[in-house]
Amino acid sequence: MDRLERAFRDTERVADATLKAATDLAKLAKQLQKAAKEGNITSIKRTQDRLNAQLGGLGKEVANAAGSWPFEDEEEEQYLKEGYASELRHAASEQGLEIHERDGRLISHPSIVRVLPGDRSVKIDRKKISTIRPSHLVGILIENQKKPAKYRSMPFLQALYRVYQELVTDESPDRLMKGGAGRVVRLDRVYKLFTSLPGSSRDYTPTDFARDIYLLETSGPAEPKAGVTASFPASTGTRGTRGVFAFIGPDGREVQYYSVRFTEEG
Repeated sequence: MDRLERAFRDTERVADATLKAATDLAKLAKQLQKAAKEGNITSIKRTQDRLNAQLGGLGKEVANAAGSWPFEDEEEEQYLKEGYASELRHAASEQGLEIHERDGRLISHPSIVRVLPGDRSVKIDRKKISTIRPSHLVGILIENQKKPAKYRSMPFLQALYRVYQELVTDESPDRLMKGGAGRVVRLDRVYKLFTSLPGSSRDYTPTDFARDIYLLETSGPAEPKAGVTASFPASTGTRGTRGVFAFIGPDGREVQYYSVRFTEEG
């Protein structure tokens, strides 16, 4: 279960031993320097003997450190594809942190983690991180939970409203209801327009979209402009319905979104 964590731990251990041996060698060099400055021939000869012995020990520690990493390139990538997510979730549970897996993404509210096997890294939200030791990464996710929210929901809300306006003026089956203000539009159509540029759906996934809606609904403004209010009606029998966007709240429960509606007062 802790295959990668164990590899990092073992490498850290041999690095510590190498550092200690190098520190001991440096101490002996200083002793030799002191003996030479003071003209202590006996100390010079005794320290030189100890230097030779310490140098041999340092060579062994360096060899251990240089060969300590157990994975070949292909093994690393394969494990990051197939085993890393489970190990990370196990490490998180040991520290009292819940990580949920949805659509190939790992959710630890409010963070979304994407594993990048080919780069030997992960993305937390949109920040690429190469320090992927499970226990270390769990620490980052825990710290993220403690930080005050920095999410600016108004730009997202205004973008959502602009796309919504484009869809409700289009005479197509994208609408779930007919009429003027208050039409209901499927979120999968909104997301499709949000990610219409090449490669944008890779950088802004359905899980990212669901998280932004969740943060908007729970803490952000509901009005993109005065007198216009956003809501997210649920479809009957939403679970399993095509076009559902899901996120995990801080209580571990899944929240699902299917459609959006903007209504005008009066």
